[in-house]
Amino acid sequence: MDRESFIIALVAIVMVAWVVATAIRAKHGYPLTDDWGNTVDRSLPDAERRFDLLGGENDRLKNQVLRLEERIAVLERIATDEGARLGREIDALR
Repeated sequence: MDRESFIIALVAIVMVAWVVATAIRAKHGYPLTDDWGNTVDRSLPDAERRFDLLGGENDRLKNQVLRLEERIAVLERIATDEGARLGREIDALR
């Protein structure tokens, strides 16, 4: 094996070992560090706020879907009802 191949193999082994060690540390809950040894915080500061915003949007969209389903039910009833009954209901509302 020539010198360049040995250096490339050595660098590859070190990189694979670093990736495996980081994966094991993350799996077992150890704090992760960056290249300079500083601890990296895995939680995002905006995550809670984004979660709340998405929850609010989800509730709004659910309510909108419920209103649309009610409107569709009314339109289906109108489309499938006979004309006489629809006329009586309209007259009753006047």
